[in-house]
Formats: sequence, C-alpha cells, structure tokens
Amino acid sequence: MSSRQILQRPAKCHCTSMRRAARAITKIYDHALAPSRLKATQFALLMYIKGHGPLNISTLSRIMVLDRTTLVRNLKHLEKAGLIEDVPTSDPRERRIHITLDGQRLVDIALPLWKEVQKQMANQIGRENLKILDTVVSIAESAHLEHGELAEGEEA
Repeated sequence: MSSRQILQRPAKCHCTSMRRAARAITKIYDHALAPSRLKATQFALLMYIKGHGPLNISTLSRIMVLDRTTLVRNLKHLEKAGLIEDVPTSDPRERRIHITLDGQRLVDIALPLWKEVQKQMANQIGRENLKILDTVVSIAESAHLEHGELAEGEEA
C-alpha cells in the first residue's frame, strides 16, 4: 500500500459526519454553559423535565430519543447533585422525575448562557442551515421510528 493511499480521506460516512458535528457543537455549548456548571446534555435534560413536568423515564426517553440506559445514567448524576428528584406515584414501580428548586436555579443561570450561544451558532452556521439541520434531524428520527427500533431496554 502506497503512502498516497494511506493519506487519502476515508469514504464519507453519514453517521460519522453527524457524530463529528454533534461532538463539535456539544463542545461549543459545554464551553458556553461552563459558568453554570452544567454540561449541554444536563441542561437539555433539565429543560425537558422542567417543560414537561414530572414524567416517567420511558416518556422522557422517547421525548429525547435516548436509550433508557444512557438516560438513567445521566439522571443519576443530576439526582446526586440534587437537581432532580423522584415524585411519588400511586405505582411504587414507576419513577417520575421532577426538577428541584436547586435544579431550577441552575437552569435560570444557564438559560441566558444558552440563549447567547444559540445566537452565536445562528450567526456562525446561519439560520437557514440550522433550519436544514432541524429538518434532517426530524427525518432521521422518523426513519429511526419507521424501522421500529426502540431505545435500548425499552419494551414495545
């Protein structure tokens, strides 16, 4: 194999490209949210929990298109930090997640930072390109659902 062949870029893989973009954007958001001590993923979880009220893990998993194992692992960190808590339900087997007062305070600190990075991303990437990205994400999520794939550990 010649050195020229080794130096050639690998064939484009849509999955790899999307994952690279996601990692790059996540780093930008993590940096912007650093003063709040929240990562972008934690902020998103808290915002979903706040916006949808107390909800169970299966529902949150579907809303965020996350497998349950990953979601539960991320929720444990938020619970340990006192940012979320379980809300009792009539069924003791069901966990309903609720944002705590400390979680709400952290969201209040992070929200202006998030809004600012949102503006920066719109300026840098372009509003039209972000609309296209939103469309691509929606199509990808629809394709995922059409293939009948469930989040890991989720029952039909």
